[in-house]
Amino acid sequence: MSIRYLIIALFLVGFATTYEINEKEVERIIKTLSSDEMGGRSLHSEGIKKAADFIANEFKTIGLSPFEKNTSFLQNFTMSSTKVIVKEVVVNGKKVGQKNYFFKLSNEINWTKENKPQLFFIAASDDFREKAGEALGGSSDYLVIVDEVHKSMFRRYQSHFSSPVMGFQSQDDAGVNLGFMLINATEIESLTVKANPKGDKQTLTNVVGVIPGKRSNEIVLFSAHYDHLGVKNNAEGDSIYNGANDDASGVTAVIELARYFKSKGKPERTLVFTAFTAEEVGGYGSKYFSKQMNPDEIMAMFNIEMIGKESKEGLNSAWMTGWDKSNLGNILQENLGKVNFKFFADPYPKQQLFYRSDNATLARLGVPAHSISTTQIDIDKDYHQLSDEVETLDITNITNTIKAIAIGSQGIINGVQTPTRVDPTQVRN
Repeated sequence: MSIRYLIIALFLVGFATTYEINEKEVERIIKTLSSDEMGGRSLHSEGIKKAADFIANEFKTIGLSPFEKNTSFLQNFTMSSTKVIVKEVVVNGKKVGQKNYFFKLSNEINWTKENKPQLFFIAASDDFREKAGEALGGSSDYLVIVDEVHKSMFRRYQSHFSSPVMGFQSQDDAGVNLGFMLINATEIESLTVKANPKGDKQTLTNVVGVIPGKRSNEIVLFSAHYDHLGVKNNAEGDSIYNGANDDASGVTAVIELARYFKSKGKPERTLVFTAFTAEEVGGYGSKYFSKQMNPDEIMAMFNIEMIGKESKEGLNSAWMTGWDKSNLGNILQENLGKVNFKFFADPYPKQQLFYRSDNATLARLGVPAHSISTTQIDIDKDYHQLSDEVETLDITNITNTIKAIAIGSQGIINGVQTPTRVDPTQVRN
């Protein structure tokens, strides 16, 4: 009997005596996590604390164990949080309005024409993403002058960089200083820019539960992020970013998979279930978590991100980022056999989605770490919008997707299949 059919047979034999992933529970969990009571689950809010407590209580009810020597499912850690305080911005004798600049600073700046950084221009004909990435990835201080034709993309970057910058090291450490300005200027005749970073310490929380396996040094990781965008200021009517699809749907999957696998008894490999924080602001929850692990012991990471809607290939299908970086996707599809569900490669390569979720942190360490999704990200009207409500989701399709992940991962959990490792040199920072 082939591995594929053995896995399916074992799954079907155990199905009658183990917990069955079902729509009622899926709906209960996702409605709770995306309710107004959670307040959009923004960092440091009361809502995200309620969400963390809810997830931890689910793990406790299921019967999971805390991670390593912890006595709690809450994995707390401290980070520095730095906000840029801008005092003055004047270019060519004209004051630049707040909507037309943003900064990424490591230390205080006092720029003048005589004491200015290197100038970096993003012209109307340039690819904004490419040129901005070049400036952000450089090792020099830059004043980036952006042509006003790029107003839309500038605003998106501004929204991100205007939020406090977080890090594990002191923000007083040496680093580069960058300023982006949306102005039509071909040269700088006069310049006055005064700004400084102001930092403090903040506590963040992952939620982690474990099903110890027979092999304690071989781990299969299931993850999703539970933070979201919080509340929109000055909104008319509904102001809460409920984040039902992003990513209450993924956290729901992690909880249901934990409940299912716990009901099956002691697994061969150890299973770790994690709800990460701070994904929306730079993936800091997964970055901290990865520092607590030996990446060589993680056999696979199933990061579940936005599984609330029908995929491009139709119902009963999901796509996986970074398909070509390991053979995890092939294993998933092989194990499904004749089950009416299909995993396929990420259909949106230009979106660089492999790098836009928590899997990327572990992939950089060689872990076969990928994100599984169903959402048509290129056309989804609810992504990062106030309209991301549970009413927009397909609970049946979510449930079927969770079941497919359970079946597809079984051979890895049983220790009879091991995905190939990701080559870290092929994963950009």
